[in-house]
Amino acid sequence: MSIAENLKEVQEAVASAAVDANRSPEEVTLIAVSKTWPMELIQEAVDAGQRAFGENKVQEILEKVPAMAPELRWHLIGHLQKNKTRKVLPLCAMIHSVDSLALAQQIDRIAGELELRPEILLQVNVAGDEAKFGLAEGDVAEVVEQVESLKSVRLRGLMTVPAFDPNPEKVRPFFAALRKLRDRVVDQTGTELPELSMGMSHDFPVAIAEGSTLVRVGSSIFGKRDYSK
Repeated sequence: MSIAENLKEVQEAVASAAVDANRSPEEVTLIAVSKTWPMELIQEAVDAGQRAFGENKVQEILEKVPAMAPELRWHLIGHLQKNKTRKVLPLCAMIHSVDSLALAQQIDRIAGELELRPEILLQVNVAGDEAKFGLAEGDVAEVVEQVESLKSVRLRGLMTVPAFDPNPEKVRPFFAALRKLRDRVVDQTGTELPELSMGMSHDFPVAIAEGSTLVRVGSSIFGKRDYSK
């Protein structure tokens, strides 16, 4: 199928998953993960109405964002190295992968210098997976309180990337854990954290059922990636 047809199918699946969870489809934002894909294919998704895109690497952000329509909303969903912060901040609406207080402070300082107000999410390693970035659950409340005192960043919520499992039910507990953690932290700190970034092509319906507001879907829209190139 074409990218437009794939996109429509995913949009319908997102809406259906929301309704099944007794939620409004408007509560869930579909982020088309365009990493490794050329701009002409991304443009096909734009032509079909998609406006939110996610990239993993700063280099691709630097190449793609200036060349695409200015009304698009770009999300950095991959790990951000501190020395890339100044380059990426003017180009991204939201950074999902803030995995330490030090990185949040760095983003805040540079955003202040650039007179920007970026939205950020704190990445949480709910599975305690040594191969993944993210805050430990026990540190989140304290980091939220510290980030809330910063002047330029806008903390919007939490994000997680569980280890891949072909059975979505195997990752459901991690999505549920992030939602429950968010609710506890809101109670403890009084900080509103409306966004939960969780769920990808193979498991986004389960993530939506567990409260996701931002789903990151790539292969179901653009196809399988060839990482050998």
